[in-house]
Amino acid sequence: MGAEISTKPKRGSVVVPGTSTGIGSATALHLAENGFHVFAGVRRDEDGEALSAHAPDKLTPLIIDVTDESTITAATSAVADAVGKRGLAGLVNNAGIAKPAPIEYQPMADFRWQLEVNLFGPVAMIQAFLPQIRRGGGRIVNVGSIGGLLVLPLNGAYSASKFGMRAITDALRLELRQWNIHVSLIEVAPVKTAIFGKTYAELDGLEKRLGETGYKLYEKQVAAVRSATEKAAADADPPLVIAKVIAHALTSDKPKTRYLAGHGGKAVAVAAALPDRARDRALVRELGLPKPSSA
Repeated sequence: MGAEISTKPKRGSVVVPGTSTGIGSATALHLAENGFHVFAGVRRDEDGEALSAHAPDKLTPLIIDVTDESTITAATSAVADAVGKRGLAGLVNNAGIAKPAPIEYQPMADFRWQLEVNLFGPVAMIQAFLPQIRRGGGRIVNVGSIGGLLVLPLNGAYSASKFGMRAITDALRLELRQWNIHVSLIEVAPVKTAIFGKTYAELDGLEKRLGETGYKLYEKQVAAVRSATEKAAADADPPLVIAKVIAHALTSDKPKTRYLAGHGGKAVAVAAALPDRARDRALVRELGLPKPSSA
């Protein structure tokens, strides 16, 4: 252990929920390799055991479901007992699910669930761990998405949660400024994670869930969005790219307020800055969406 990390500075402790796979897993291991002790949130014991096997002395798994207040309370207590007066060096809010559907037909339970996981859960984590962050002079890093810059059809609920994360980050940056607590937002471009497989399954299941009438209305949009998703997946960055950006936000003397992470982010930012009608026309062309009928 000592020989492996002897050249790495000890950077304190961070809490990272959602570390079973993808960005969360890559971030937990990258931070552990770079001097942090990571409290890695997982929803299953076996996921925590698998992750900690890669960094047994630098990573402590905790059961955290960001939609379950009891697990957050228990994790907060466990972390407080472990770090004591040292407090926390950081909290990385990494949560994201997508259940695409046209707003007209999306069950409200599915709409609410995306907000619950992607927005309300991170807020609950911030409220729970902020006293320890203040004590330790730590930072907050919120993992958002380019879906918080540019909205695609069938992704209204997902983007609502990610636009909401931008608002929460902006508010926190002002509210916590008096304690010099930095708050950064990582606007993530497509990354090779399990979310793509889950998105395909959701899109492929729309024919059944929308019913004959609903699916007939939106069939061309579903096909266009699925094709765009396949292209994004083929060109996606590995999760470590995002993990390195998160590490910069936690360690830099001058952390950015926002990071466009991933090579597809700049093009999306340019498109997002277009006037509304121009942006709509560009997306219709790019995605191959059906044009307005002449009737």
